[in-house]
Parts: sequence; C-alpha cells; structure tokens
Amino acid sequence: MKTFLARFLLVPAALVLTVATVHAQDLNSVKARIAQRWPQIDASKASGALGENNRGFVESRSTGADAAALISAENADREVVYAAIATQNGTSAAVVGAARAKQIAAHSAPGVWLQAVTGTWYQK
Repeated sequence: MKTFLARFLLVPAALVLTVATVHAQDLNSVKARIAQRWPQIDASKASGALGENNRGFVESRSTGADAAALISAENADREVVYAAIATQNGTSAAVVGAARAKQIAAHSAPGVWLQAVTGTWYQK
C-alpha cells in the first residue's frame, strides 16, 4: 500500500516538473524569436511603419499590409510572454502588457510612434 501511495503521489509531481520544464523551454524559444525579429521591428518603428500601442503590442502605422505577418508573429509571442509573467505574478496579461507598454515608451528612440493611455498616437 505504501508503494502504491508513493507512486500515486510521485507521478503527478513528475508531470508538474515536466510541464514546468517544457514551459520554460517554450518560453525561451519565444524569447529567441522575439530577439531574432527585433532588428526588423526596430527598423519598421524607426521608419514610422510600426508603432507601439498602449497594451504592449506593435501596430501598423501605414496603410500597407507588408508587415502583417511580422506584426502577427511578434504580437503572438508577446502574448505568450505576458501570460507567463502574469501567471508568475498573480495578475493578468493585460496588466503586464500595459506595464510593458510604459517601459517600451520610456526606452523608445526619438521619432517612434507610441500610443498614450488615452488612445491617441504621438511621436516621441
């Protein structure tokens, strides 16, 4: 009976550790994709084609759809990161994204388009 109970308790613990390890690896690959995409995002922001909204995501500032795939991939990865941070801190991904938007705005280069909390766009 003790052996069964020990195995019964060890299996869920092993699954939790495995899921946590896989999640950390997935998060690392997401962060690597964001880093790999950064030069293209940065150049698009410098040209005015992209801006940073007040929710921590990139948005198109031009009418062309050339950057649609780039925006979609970047925002999907940011969602994953914000959700992971929110889970760690017991908050929502929306709160994390809004806080990240403030950080991005503070560290953006002059000329980058940013969205204020009120929803209006301005150039830094």
